[in-house]
Amino acid sequence: PNSYLLGRTVEYFRMPRDVLAVCLGKSTYARAGAIVNVTPIEPGFEGHVVIEISNSTNLPMKIYADEGISQFLFLRGNPCLVSYADRGGKYQGQTGITLP
Repeated sequence: PNSYLLGRTVEYFRMPRDVLAVCLGKSTYARAGAIVNVTPIEPGFEGHVVIEISNSTNLPMKIYADEGISQFLFLRGNPCLVSYADRGGKYQGQTGITLP
Protein backbone atom coordinates (compact mmCIF):
# COMPACT_ATOMS: atom_id res chain seq x y z
CA PRO A 1 0.00 0.00 0.00
CA ASN A 2 1.15 3.55 -0.86
CA SER A 3 4.42 2.25 -2.27
CA TYR A 4 5.93 1.29 -5.60
CA LEU A 5 7.80 -1.49 -7.34
CA LEU A 6 10.08 -1.78 -10.33
CA GLY A 7 9.38 -4.24 -13.11
CA ARG A 8 10.80 -4.80 -16.55
CA THR A 9 9.28 -5.46 -19.92
CA VAL A 10 9.28 -8.90 -21.48
CA GLU A 11 10.21 -7.23 -24.76
CA TYR A 12 13.77 -6.17 -25.57
CA PHE A 13 13.78 -2.84 -27.43
CA ARG A 14 16.13 -1.62 -30.16
CA MET A 15 14.95 1.90 -30.91
CA PRO A 16 15.93 3.39 -34.29
CA ARG A 17 17.32 6.95 -34.47
CA ASP A 18 14.02 8.25 -35.84
CA VAL A 19 11.62 6.64 -33.35
CA LEU A 20 10.67 7.68 -29.81
CA ALA A 21 8.32 5.61 -27.63
CA VAL A 22 6.28 6.54 -24.58
CA CYS A 23 5.27 3.95 -21.98
CA LEU A 24 1.72 4.50 -20.70
CA GLY A 25 -0.28 2.62 -18.09
CA LYS A 26 -3.42 0.73 -19.08
CA SER A 27 -6.73 1.89 -17.67
CA THR A 28 -7.82 -1.43 -16.12
CA TYR A 29 -4.93 -1.32 -13.64
CA ALA A 30 -5.21 2.46 -13.19
CA ARG A 31 -8.82 2.04 -12.11
CA ALA A 32 -7.59 -0.32 -9.40
CA GLY A 33 -4.99 2.23 -8.24
CA ALA A 34 -1.88 0.86 -9.99
CA ILE A 35 -0.24 3.81 -11.73
CA VAL A 36 2.54 3.26 -14.27
CA ASN A 37 5.00 6.14 -14.50
CA VAL A 38 4.95 7.74 -17.97
CA THR A 39 8.38 6.88 -19.36
CA PRO A 40 10.01 8.03 -22.60
CA ILE A 41 12.10 5.51 -24.56
CA GLU A 42 14.62 7.60 -26.45
CA PRO A 43 15.90 7.09 -29.99
CA GLY A 44 18.93 4.79 -29.91
CA PHE A 45 17.94 3.05 -26.65
CA GLU A 46 18.48 -0.70 -26.52
CA GLY A 47 17.44 -3.04 -23.71
CA HIS A 48 14.55 -4.02 -21.50
CA VAL A 49 12.53 -1.08 -20.23
CA VAL A 50 12.23 -0.80 -16.45
CA ILE A 51 8.91 0.65 -15.37
CA GLU A 52 7.75 2.01 -12.03
CA ILE A 53 4.36 0.84 -10.81
CA SER A 54 2.88 2.82 -7.91
CA ASN A 55 0.14 1.49 -5.64
CA SER A 56 -1.79 4.68 -4.94
CA THR A 57 -4.23 2.95 -2.57
CA ASN A 58 -3.95 2.10 1.11
CA LEU A 59 -4.72 -1.56 0.35
CA PRO A 60 -2.40 -4.39 -0.76
CA MET A 61 -2.35 -5.06 -4.49
CA LYS A 62 -1.18 -7.97 -6.64
CA ILE A 63 0.49 -7.40 -9.99
CA TYR A 64 0.88 -10.50 -12.15
CA ALA A 65 3.66 -11.19 -14.64
CA ASP A 66 2.76 -11.19 -18.34
CA GLU A 67 -0.57 -9.37 -17.73
CA GLY A 68 0.10 -6.32 -19.91
CA ILE A 69 0.07 -3.46 -17.39
CA SER A 70 1.36 -0.87 -19.87
CA GLN A 71 1.54 -0.13 -23.56
CA PHE A 72 3.96 1.78 -25.76
CA LEU A 73 3.11 4.58 -28.15
CA PHE A 74 5.66 4.87 -30.98
CA LEU A 75 6.32 8.20 -32.68
CA ARG A 76 8.42 8.56 -35.83
CA GLY A 77 10.17 11.80 -36.70
CA ASN A 78 13.41 13.05 -38.17
CA PRO A 79 16.51 11.13 -37.05
CA CYS A 80 17.92 12.64 -33.87
CA LEU A 81 21.33 14.31 -33.94
CA VAL A 82 22.51 12.69 -30.70
CA SER A 83 20.88 9.41 -29.65
CA TYR A 84 20.73 7.71 -26.27
CA ALA A 85 23.39 5.29 -27.54
CA ASP A 86 25.62 8.19 -28.64
CA ARG A 87 25.43 9.66 -25.13
CA GLY A 88 26.29 6.29 -23.55
CA GLY A 89 23.12 6.30 -21.45
CA LYS A 90 23.30 4.57 -18.05
CA TYR A 91 20.55 2.09 -18.89
CA GLN A 92 21.78 1.15 -22.37
CA GLY A 93 21.73 -2.64 -22.88
CA GLN A 94 20.06 -3.42 -19.55
CA THR A 95 18.60 -6.90 -19.29
CA GLY A 96 17.42 -6.85 -15.68
CA ILE A 97 16.29 -4.13 -13.33
CA THR A 98 18.90 -1.39 -13.05
CA LEU A 99 18.46 0.78 -9.98
CA PRO A 100 18.70 4.60 -10.29
